[in-house]
Amino acid sequence: MADIKYYDVILRPVITEKSMAGMGEKKYTFLVHTEANKSQIKEAVEKMFEGAKVKKVNTINVSGKTKRRGLTYGKTAKTKKAIVWLTEDSKDIEIFSGL
Repeated sequence: MADIKYYDVILRPVITEKSMAGMGEKKYTFLVHTEANKSQIKEAVEKMFEGAKVKKVNTINVSGKTKRRGLTYGKTAKTKKAIVWLTEDSKDIEIFSGL
């Protein structure tokens, strides 16, 4: 397994209707590095966002889709999503406040 620094773990937030609905429950969704584990994701969120305290992390491995262009078949890249639950006394993540 590669040595992953905390600033390489979180790639970008997932902005969908379902993930935005979970923000009221302090549930945030991120696209993360495919080799990152739950403890690395928790550490990255707490270091990158001031005042955020993580209660639990759920991860989802998303396999790549099969695509076709003419007679050639290929697969898109596999990804990993993390759903991060914050504690009740932690601050909200500011990146989602303007949306």
